[in-house]
Amino acid sequence: MGHGAGGKLRAGRDFGRAALTWKPVLLAGLAALAVFIAAVLTKTPRHDRDWVEHLSVTPKIRRDGEAWRVSPVRDWRYDGDGPVVREWIEGARLDPERLQRVWLMVEPHPGLDIMAHTLVLFEFRDGGLIGLTIEARREKGETYDPLRGALGRFELIYVWATPRDLLTRRVVHLDHEVYLYRLELTLVEARAYLTSLLERSAALEMRPRFYNTLTSNCTNELAKSGRLAWHPAFILTGGAARALHGRGRIAGDDFDKVKASANMTETVRALAAEPPGQFNAALLQRLGQSAAEAR
Repeated sequence: MGHGAGGKLRAGRDFGRAALTWKPVLLAGLAALAVFIAAVLTKTPRHDRDWVEHLSVTPKIRRDGEAWRVSPVRDWRYDGDGPVVREWIEGARLDPERLQRVWLMVEPHPGLDIMAHTLVLFEFRDGGLIGLTIEARREKGETYDPLRGALGRFELIYVWATPRDLLTRRVVHLDHEVYLYRLELTLVEARAYLTSLLERSAALEMRPRFYNTLTSNCTNELAKSGRLAWHPAFILTGGAARALHGRGRIAGDDFDKVKASANMTETVRALAAEPPGQFNAALLQRLGQSAAEAR
């Protein structure tokens, strides 16, 4: 019994020493967590940080009668190493009454099918095209991280750009696939959708906001403007096109067939060196073929 009691006593002392050893580590960890949470809660969204170059310009959105002016619209050209021409279009005029179609652009995350970047492309009656990408606005030296995105570590940015810029950046520079799906919207719905996104972009210019992986990412920002009921694809963004197909917003009986027709990767690669007018015309011709194949 005596030996048993002594063993228990020694064990109790060892436990006490271990607790004393770990106590400073635990306190330091809690203090670091508190500092991190305080930094997250007190950080204020701003437009004037040292941003990565392609996300460095906050677009200005202004009413122009029944239309809108967007300045600037990004129109960069890329090769495999990055941008080779950096041009910006000032005062692009967008008239919702001349809008004809809306296309959903999907850039799957390589090796992770449940995630993707989603964008939209607006087609006008005169053959004009403009795209919108909504992104986590990174500072120089930062890389995107979904956990940091969920904790409000990135600002939000709406970037209006030419299709050649948006598509060749992904296909030629990043070597990613891209898919374009025609959205089944009435003209009234399409015009309201464009107007809503322009209004949200204008509001963001006046009042910066944070990106959030769960509540303000590329897909659910687009969905909010479309007033869509919540869907898991708002977070698991790789399923966005399939979800819209299931809701009748992308036509076609068989989604896998629709997806195969929507793959524009090689088309974009072949058109990458074309001037904007020729790029747009050839892309629209291929998109028309794709939409017909999907039905």
